[in-house]
Amino acid sequence: MIGHNPNISHFQPVIRQLNETAINQIAAGEVVERPASAIKELVENAIDAGATRIDVDYADGGKSFIRVTDNGCGISAEDLPLAVMRHATSKIDGSNLLNIQSFGFRGEALPSLGAVGKLTIMSRCGQSDGAELQVDGGTLSSVRPVAMQPGTRVTLSDLFYATPARLKFLRSDRAESKVIVDTMRRLAMAEPSIAFCVRDMATERVVLRVQAEQGDMFDALRGRLGQVMGQAFVENAIAVDAEREEIRLTGFAGLPTYSRGAAVSQFLFVNGRPVRDKLLLGGLRGAYSDFLSRDRHPAVALFVECDHTRVDVNVHPAKAEVRFREPAVVRGLIVSGLRHALAEAGHRSSSTVSESALGKFEVPSQSRVYQMNRPSQVVRKFEPLETGNMFDVEPSARTEVVYQAESESLPLGAARAQLHENYILSQTESGLVIVDAHAAHERLLYEKMKAQLESSGIRSQALLIPEVITLSDSETALILEQSEFLIELGLTVEPFGQGAVSIQTVPAILGQIDVKKLVLDIIDELSDSGVTQSLSSRIESVLSRVSCHGSVRTGRRMQADEMNALLREMEATPHSGQCNHGRPTYVSLAMTDIAKLFGRT
Repeated sequence: MIGHNPNISHFQPVIRQLNETAINQIAAGEVVERPASAIKELVENAIDAGATRIDVDYADGGKSFIRVTDNGCGISAEDLPLAVMRHATSKIDGSNLLNIQSFGFRGEALPSLGAVGKLTIMSRCGQSDGAELQVDGGTLSSVRPVAMQPGTRVTLSDLFYATPARLKFLRSDRAESKVIVDTMRRLAMAEPSIAFCVRDMATERVVLRVQAEQGDMFDALRGRLGQVMGQAFVENAIAVDAEREEIRLTGFAGLPTYSRGAAVSQFLFVNGRPVRDKLLLGGLRGAYSDFLSRDRHPAVALFVECDHTRVDVNVHPAKAEVRFREPAVVRGLIVSGLRHALAEAGHRSSSTVSESALGKFEVPSQSRVYQMNRPSQVVRKFEPLETGNMFDVEPSARTEVVYQAESESLPLGAARAQLHENYILSQTESGLVIVDAHAAHERLLYEKMKAQLESSGIRSQALLIPEVITLSDSETALILEQSEFLIELGLTVEPFGQGAVSIQTVPAILGQIDVKKLVLDIIDELSDSGVTQSLSSRIESVLSRVSCHGSVRTGRRMQADEMNALLREMEATPHSGQCNHGRPTYVSLAMTDIAKLFGRT
């Protein structure tokens, strides 16, 4: 039995035209989702007006009070009433919606705000007199003269008072304030040449203040990112500048070892517009997939610039989504551009790794601080060949001392000892380097295997006696399905009766390994990543697992020449500053930091 539906009338429905107030209130639901949305629309209008300074004030998370003041071109008294009419705008003439070069263009923001709140617009153009217009729940007042500086000031009080049901869906004042600050941070990054100041009037606190930046594009952006994202990001990020088919990618990308546990430091822009686009985020994940585990996220501020006709920003009223005409080109540019930039960083690791390591040292809180002179250069360097010291150094040992002294001038220094059969202690001219030998060798093997695969294919080594491995039916089916793919990686797998496979060859670069454990790890990786991944992604995922089996094992004692050879290879290999999972392969401590641990100044 069909139940009664109260939304279906038994009478013929009548089609009617909604009044302007209702239309604006409906439109406001898409344009103004929350206080931060209102501020975003008003600030974008100020940017389009050519402002060089924008002040934002709010109270109670923006629910009760919002004010945006700018020094832009202003709105004339004659145009004020038209500015609050739906689809009235100075940004476009409507002839070409595929060539939009401004933030705003819909002409919906001001009428939407006036429909759901109490809106006051004060504006002055150049040498003209200032004018004021009020809109209360969609009702316009007359235009009145007002004294003010050139520019525009928009005040919005009691947001959603005309649609009180919307207030129930807002979060706490603190949560809404956080969204406002995040929105303003993105806009501030997009416009380094504009000064921004954001104040919480309820607490009388400035929550964001950035000065206008000078210099070329990269200098200005570096300065702005330092103010917004912090100096730690700038110090641990590399500049990105790549181009493909007249689409350009610029910005800064954090080193893999400067990753985050959540995607909270990823800022993407298209033609200067902050966006949250799935295509761009997918390209970002693909670019870092070779360096980070799935639970780590890179920190970036990236800008895609292209002809305005090659991207559609008219996808959603909030304008946070875009659609590219050539999405594959854009994604490929992000992946290749970022990987090339990361490769140029070489073995570099983030400075925060060393800072974190220093924080782990426990120094007695009651220790007495002595003022001491630091050890002299002669004592620190120890040059037995010239000082005629008391030690009887054999000729071969003297040669080794010279080599060690020369190695100290290199970035990763000269190996002095091995700690717990895994960590290499290396001395540099300015301090100490601690290397995780297993993690470092794992990355080096991974890069070698990728290079082999790209040039001539990974060389395989036939097993004297094929290894027979018993597996479950599902595991057997999975690895046999990928047998042709695995041959490219130097691993030959053949069926061997019910629930078993025979391993004929393994990658030669791995040397002596536990073949069964290798195969089980590859099965785990294929199960985790799935066969729906692109071929290149699957290759990288499997190679990452495979390289772990050929790396220096924890617990193996290394000779001095082996340790130094590993250090030199790290210096010559891109990405060697982090293992395949994004963890650092070494920590560098300066002598000044070490001296502080012992109360030396």
